[in-house]
Amino acid sequence: MPLRDHFRPPVSLQAAWDALHGMWPAEIVRQLRQRLPPGYVAAPTVHPGSQVEPEPTVAVETEVPDYDEYSVRIYDVERGRQLVATIELVSPGNKDRPEKRNAFVGKCAALLQKGVTVSIVDVVTPRQFNLYAELLQFLGQSDPSLGEPRPHLYAVSCRWRPQGKRMLLQTWSHALALGQPLPTLPLWLTGQLAVPLDLEQSYEQACHDLWIT
Repeated sequence: MPLRDHFRPPVSLQAAWDALHGMWPAEIVRQLRQRLPPGYVAAPTVHPGSQVEPEPTVAVETEVPDYDEYSVRIYDVERGRQLVATIELVSPGNKDRPEKRNAFVGKCAALLQKGVTVSIVDVVTPRQFNLYAELLQFLGQSDPSLGEPRPHLYAVSCRWRPQGKRMLLQTWSHALALGQPLPTLPLWLTGQLAVPLDLEQSYEQACHDLWIT
């Protein structure tokens, strides 16, 4: 089934974009429940950024990120619940202003530096930025498959991998288009072990659950 524009009518009249971003991570976790090998677990992380909250009656200290986060994290429980992969769904807020884009790129770069596989899925149509391209620029890398102009809808998986005495950035990128199906990405858990991340299947299930036709 095709990728829809969740930011404009008629789809935006059926369900708000943040409904999809809230539901999709759960469907990805449900899918991975059938595909992850023993010893690995997945969990959704959904946080729409900082908002104005009423003053609490009891003072508490909490760390609340001021950026949107819609993601799925995959852990190796046999290594002390070590984070091995993350799937980041880009939100409009992530592409809003330079500081927001820089925060998203910095987070992805830090995860890659720790050996975490990072997958980025961007279906945000109103804002014409490619955060994957900005990540590559930050890392001093390039991807000839991006082409010009750079697509503002895309899905990619990337990881650092040793090659001799050097580290090689491996990427699997796909331009997305409205009306076209979504790709399957490799989700690397170790240097040699990967499972398929079928974005089309989880996306369609999320749309079905939200009554999006």
